[in-house]
Amino acid sequence: MSRVIAIANQKGGVGKTTTVMNLGAALAELGKTVILIDLDPQGALTAGLGLDPYTLTRTAYTVLVRDNTSLASTLRQVSPRLLLLPASVDLAAVEYQVAEHANRARRLQQALERSRIPVDFILIDTPPNIGLLTVNAMVAATELLIPVQCQYLSMRGVRSLLESVWLVHERLNPKLNLLGVLATMYKKDSEHAREVVAELRAVFESKVFTTVIEDDDIVAKAPVARKSVLAYQPQSAAATAFLQLAREIAHV
Repeated sequence: MSRVIAIANQKGGVGKTTTVMNLGAALAELGKTVILIDLDPQGALTAGLGLDPYTLTRTAYTVLVRDNTSLASTLRQVSPRLLLLPASVDLAAVEYQVAEHANRARRLQQALERSRIPVDFILIDTPPNIGLLTVNAMVAATELLIPVQCQYLSMRGVRSLLESVWLVHERLNPKLNLLGVLATMYKKDSEHAREVVAELRAVFESKVFTTVIEDDDIVAKAPVARKSVLAYQPQSAAATAFLQLAREIAHV
């Protein structure tokens, strides 16, 4: 059985796409087979892996809108153990395209259930809101990972996100559980950042990952080179951190 993990936070700029890209690459480095799903109409994950979300024809949009679309026909090979279901700008119209479908919140779940592709992990990148695309991700997933930027304003959005998660858990997907909260953009010389991490640990206790993702220029530069940080600078502190996070999640 694949572990399906949605990475979500209704606040933008907290590191969702960065986490999906680099956690996926790190899991693949550990020998796991991984599918990355880009559900964000901005297509940052897709672009960061070298594809153009403006020109692709078979994408996550196809899977969500067209009945019985084969997942295998839409996947792109990123590396030997890493596959991508890319985004396209058309994703912005999904909510209107499937508005009349009674199962509109389960479109992705049903597509994954139809798939016979044997993989260890499926990681889903989501847009910075709790709209239909994010709900599809949470209904399809069994685990939720919440990246939180090490600033108090970022923490404020987590409560409302968890309220939405609880509604999804109660009404649509009782299998959805919180995998963990990931502190991102951590400035090791900042007292404020240390206080935020301490507060996260006080509130979420063991659900906060031991791994903390530091604020590192390498993380920003790697997508410009169309690479994960593991491919761009494998000896960097950021690459080491994502490998540590992958080990936490994969229990290896």
